Order: sequence, then C-alpha cells, then structure tokens
Amino acid sequence: MGSQDAHTDGTGRRALLGAAMLGAGGAVLGLSGTARAAAGGAAGYGRGGGLNSLPVPTIIGHRGASGYRPEHTFGSYQLALDLGADIVEAGDLVPTRDGHLVCRHEPEIGGTTDVADHKEFADRRTTKVLDGVSVTGWFTEDFTLAELKTLRAIERIPANRPHNTLYDGRWEIPTFEEVLRWQDEQTRRRGKQVWIYPETKHPTYFRKLGLGLEERVAKLLHKHRKDRRNSPVILQSFEPTSIQRLNKLVDNPLVVLLSAANTRPFDFVETGDPRTVADLITPKGLREIAGYAQGIGPTLDLVITKKADGSLDKETTLVADAHKVGLILHPYTMRNENPFLPAEYRKGSDPDAYGDVFGAFQRYFATGIDGVFTDNADTGVLARQDFVNG
Repeated sequence: MGSQDAHTDGTGRRALLGAAMLGAGGAVLGLSGTARAAAGGAAGYGRGGGLNSLPVPTIIGHRGASGYRPEHTFGSYQLALDLGADIVEAGDLVPTRDGHLVCRHEPEIGGTTDVADHKEFADRRTTKVLDGVSVTGWFTEDFTLAELKTLRAIERIPANRPHNTLYDGRWEIPTFEEVLRWQDEQTRRRGKQVWIYPETKHPTYFRKLGLGLEERVAKLLHKHRKDRRNSPVILQSFEPTSIQRLNKLVDNPLVVLLSAANTRPFDFVETGDPRTVADLITPKGLREIAGYAQGIGPTLDLVITKKADGSLDKETTLVADAHKVGLILHPYTMRNENPFLPAEYRKGSDPDAYGDVFGAFQRYFATGIDGVFTDNADTGVLARQDFVNG
C-alpha cells in the first residue's frame, strides 16, 4: 500500500468517484442493477457536473469502436463517440524508442499495423520476452515516433471482423498527446465533455528498459491540465504498482484491472509477491486496492463464473464486496460476435456472426456493475436503455 498521505488522498478521490455513480433519485453503490435503475428513472443519468453526469451503467468504448473499425485509431475513437459511448478507451499506452507515448493494444505491432509490408523495417523483427512470454514481431520501443508514423493500422482479428479490413491502411498510430488534443476538440465540437480511459501497458517491462510510463503519462496530463480529480481522464493498469505510482503523481481517478482469478499481475511476479488475482478480490484485497484506487476493472468471469461448456454459472460476491469498500466496477469486454459471448447467448457457430448480445448485457447489468467496456458502443447504449426502462 502507499503512504498514509496517499491513502488519505485516495480516499477523498474514491469518495468523489463513488459519488459519480449516484443515479438520479438517489440510486447508490451497493444496490442491485435493477434497484439502481428503478431509483434512477428511465434516463439512467446522474446529476451534476463531471463524473456525476455520466449515465449508469457507463458505456465505455473499448479501444474506440473496435467492433467496426481497426482499434486504437482516430477512426475508431471518433465512431465510438458517434455511437454514444460515454467514455472512450483512448488508448493503451506504449512508448517509442525516443520516449513518446503511442496508442497500441500491445508493444508488438505486427498484428495491428502494416509494418510487415515495410521492407525498410524487416530487420527490426525480433523475439523478446514480454511479461515472461516469448513474443516475435516488431516492437514500438525499437522505432522512433517518426518511423511509426509511416505505418498504418489494420484490423487485429480479421477472422471475426472481416468487414473491418475494409479500413486497413486508412489511419496512422495516434500519440497520447494527439488524443488529449482530440479530446478537447471533440468536447468543443459536441458541446459536451468527452472522457477518455487510457491504460499503462506492461509498465514493469518498460521501466526495466528505462522507458517508465507513469512519469510520461503524468507529465502530459499536467501539461494539458488534466491531472486533477475532476479531470475527464480515468487511468487504468493490470499492474497494481503502476496504479500506486500514478496515485502519487496525479489526482485522476484510478482503476486496477483484474485478469483471471488464478493469474498473478506481472509486477507481483517480478517482486516475488505470491498473491494472485483471487487474493486481490477478497474483502481484504479489495480494501487494500481502495487505499490507492477508486475502481476495479475485472474480467467478466470474475463477476459471473462460467461452466465448462462456456455458459454462465454463478454470480460472485465481487460487486457487493467492491461496493462495500467504495470501489466501482467496470468489467471487460462485451462483444457482439458469437465466440466472445457466453455459450447460451450464441446463435450458430459463425465466428463473425452476432449472438444474443442484448440478453448477455441484461444478465451482466443485473449484477449491479457500474459500467462495462464494449467493442460495440451502440449495442451497449441500446442495452442500457432496455435495462433502465425494463
């Protein structure tokens, strides 16, 4: 845990973010989704400015509108807003060789850019150990920003999203600073505050390379006056120590991402911390997280477990336990296509066909989650309407 000062500061900001989840009419954390919807009325919106104005459940555009456009591009981010996303996950932050932050799902960019078509970069292909896993490809830290700007984004999962390949080659890799400027531009154009939800990717890996992420993120947020508790930027990471470090550098709302219960955050692996995600989601673990963060972003399987056949099984106590210590929950990731849905919500077996995603949304919303990451913001917005009006 952080220092006493950090804990006190975190508690204050935690209260602020908790207040953001108050629905109109007094819906509060800890109530079931149905109860909060009933208290909040048909619109499902909070009252007041800042985070208080966000709808509940909050619809977060996962890497933009990645169900329809190549992820982490301005085309994807823009479309997410057009489709009604309340927050855009712009973006997953990784560094260049010359220290700039760019938005890519992973530092390895062979699957998300046309780098393989650039003969001038053929000798950059290499194999590295990334968080204990051997990965072969091209890595952002081996390119300058100018070099990366010569590349263009492509669809990451064309087997599931063949229609998205229509847009391959259209957009370049955005920098985080460009995203911050885009956020301001979109806020002016749309007449409403645009929110973003960036993530520090593999922070331990990059710190060992001398490319620490948190200081770079904080510097840019400070430069653009977006490092305050009311700033429209929520920061997230799978490494708790990255969030602890950010807690000392900025006042933004902070979220710890949580993978499968039997996994260990890589910073824990590096430091010899034996705890797994299962330990972090106990009441004790959640209280510790609440000392330096305001929310958690669990995989959906931590909210409702799955049976061996991939269908939904039992709802866990995670939502209630997190709410008891003042943490919000933004699970990930809802997608429309069959392979990404619980088995009982699939329709047929085509990998690019849509299943009963509205039914799946309703099941997850009913657990009382405060929001959800989705590749299809329009679907999420309609599902929320069904839920709060149901």
